[in-house]
Amino acid sequence: MLDFVSIPMGFILKIIYDSLAFQNYGIALIIFTVGVKTLLLPTTIKQVQSTSKISEIQPQMQEIQKKYRDDKEKQSAELMRLYQENKVNPAGGCLPLLIQMPILFSLYYVISQPLKYMVGKSPEIITQLYSLVPQGSGNINQMKDISVITYFSAHPEQLSQVSNLLKPEELLNMSFLGINLGAVPNWNPASYITSGSEIQSYLLLLIPVLSALTSFISMKYSMRNTPKTSETEMQTLIQNNIALLSPIMSGIIAFTVPAGLGLYWIIGNIYQLFQQIFIDLFVLKKYKKANDPAVRRDGE
Repeated sequence: MLDFVSIPMGFILKIIYDSLAFQNYGIALIIFTVGVKTLLLPTTIKQVQSTSKISEIQPQMQEIQKKYRDDKEKQSAELMRLYQENKVNPAGGCLPLLIQMPILFSLYYVISQPLKYMVGKSPEIITQLYSLVPQGSGNINQMKDISVITYFSAHPEQLSQVSNLLKPEELLNMSFLGINLGAVPNWNPASYITSGSEIQSYLLLLIPVLSALTSFISMKYSMRNTPKTSETEMQTLIQNNIALLSPIMSGIIAFTVPAGLGLYWIIGNIYQLFQQIFIDLFVLKKYKKANDPAVRRDGE
């Protein structure tokens, strides 16, 4: 359904893998993540500026809402007038999210099906290769493409039997710091206390944990200056619930998708944290100064 995004994304990721990432899938994902976030930086800056402007006119908004509490039509008209006078787009904060969602969903397909989207193998060839993978080999949570890559990487002598279907250079290096980024972390606690547990399982566990932790830190930082309203207690309660629930959901979802997608979230969260610090120090301060009526009057 999202092949029109996934195919070019896989093509770009393969170029990064071959030319910039030393043929390491994890490094390629990090470079790709930083690149995507950097390209979205202008829209993020506009989002932050819009949010900042809305914070400034919050008292006027509350006054209108209180004054026209019983006349919703008039309330909406007055709020719209206020937005127009202050050149504020109330939906401006949604733009980065709307752009990132197709990227996120497409990246799931690219990471879970790298032979299809990065190497260009047809589903028929992938199915044929997968039929040669012995049952029970590798991680049971691996996707079909990843199972093929994992098996033939561990048994290169078998490649001669499928030389017409798969070349050695088409086996992507999915290992990053000892973690197979194509595998899905196991959420079952019992799997970590059995004597047969492999170090790979514990390393995979780091992905959802770091995904939740970096999400929490990034969100708490971005919410630290959220303006207080007359409903301070309720506002604080909602903010705290969001700051707690979102990282928990991030960690839970990271247990259901390939570790590569979790790595994308981790790098994205870290990038977002430093991006917010940069915007606070160099963008918002300048923006607020330029829009300060007192400063504008002094300059006239």
